[in-house]
Amino acid sequence: MEPRKLYYFDNNATTRVAPEVVEAMLPYLTEHWGNPSSAYQFGRGVARPLDQARAQLAALINAEPREITFTSCGTESNNTAIHSALLTQPGKRHILTTAVEHSATLKFSQQLQKRGYEVTFLPVEPDGTLDIHLLEKSLRPDTAIVSLMWANNETGVLFPLEEVAAICRSRGVLVHTDAVQTAGKLKLDVRELGIDFLSLSAHKLHAPKGIGLLYIKRRTKFMPYVVGGSQEQGRRGGTENVPYIIGFGRAAELALEHQEDENVRVRALRDRLEKTLLKTIPGVSRNGHRERRLPNTSNLAFAGVEAEGILMLLDQLGICASSGSACTTGSLEPSHVLTAMGLPPARARSSVRLSLGRYNTAEEVDYLLKHLPGIIARLRAASPAAEAVPVRAPKAAAAR
Repeated sequence: MEPRKLYYFDNNATTRVAPEVVEAMLPYLTEHWGNPSSAYQFGRGVARPLDQARAQLAALINAEPREITFTSCGTESNNTAIHSALLTQPGKRHILTTAVEHSATLKFSQQLQKRGYEVTFLPVEPDGTLDIHLLEKSLRPDTAIVSLMWANNETGVLFPLEEVAAICRSRGVLVHTDAVQTAGKLKLDVRELGIDFLSLSAHKLHAPKGIGLLYIKRRTKFMPYVVGGSQEQGRRGGTENVPYIIGFGRAAELALEHQEDENVRVRALRDRLEKTLLKTIPGVSRNGHRERRLPNTSNLAFAGVEAEGILMLLDQLGICASSGSACTTGSLEPSHVLTAMGLPPARARSSVRLSLGRYNTAEEVDYLLKHLPGIIARLRAASPAAEAVPVRAPKAAAAR
């Protein structure tokens, strides 16, 4: 039996590992499997490719190679940045973040509250954007760090990171950004941004799961989160995950090569998909700002139906999508992101995220457009909650 054709529209959850990345990794799984910290040549020979991968990732974000520290994932990177800011500034016990962050930041901040630290979770506007003036007003003399995502993983909405960094610099406050969703989709330049810490995760970038990085600006005071050996310039203990680091570096090269494709071809696919759904299906609305978002992400609410039912029927057709972060799948609560934007619980529960990527094609978009209207009609026919949905899509929605 031939495997079922897969139509993948969940690239914000994880991405297919690029063949070029697999090819780059294989020698370090089969032939060059030494420990780079070893004293003998077989091990030391792995250190140079490791340095090359560090340089490749530094080039992706316009940093110096020595400013790159490898971690296990974006979650560890986020935790590490906040942890370091607090330990290196013991007199500062306040953290400023937002209510729509990834659970890696939200739950760590909540845990810190239980230890006696103070955390401000800034609200967002109904379109998911951040009020920069409210952020400025919320800074305190004892604020150790501002930690916020550059692009929201559920809506794709972008925060004005450069403005935030400028304000924080003027107040002597460290800035960390969770840029996990941004790499490969938008230009990344830590020098232009003026930030102190930045987190990336390889599996959002067509590399394997289990490897990430933390950018630490040169001369920024730092305390390790994972303590052990002297690897990573003493900033993160543990033997380096050499094959995955090599793959991460190759993925960074590919990301720079395909960045224009993400901003033009993928954006055009996303826009055609979204506009067609808004026009052809009654009672559909967009969640999040129309322009200030990632070029690949569309979060849509389908009035009168539950996202769970939509995703189940899509899955039967080989179509992969999601209702939000993969890290919160299985939760009975509506998305914390959409709730923070002020969406009623019914609308939040009816929302589906479609996130495209490098390997999506026009034919795949056509397949989704062919089947999704029928799925929504079928679910609404079986749902009493759908009775109030208009027969035709509103003109305003169709034009957006």
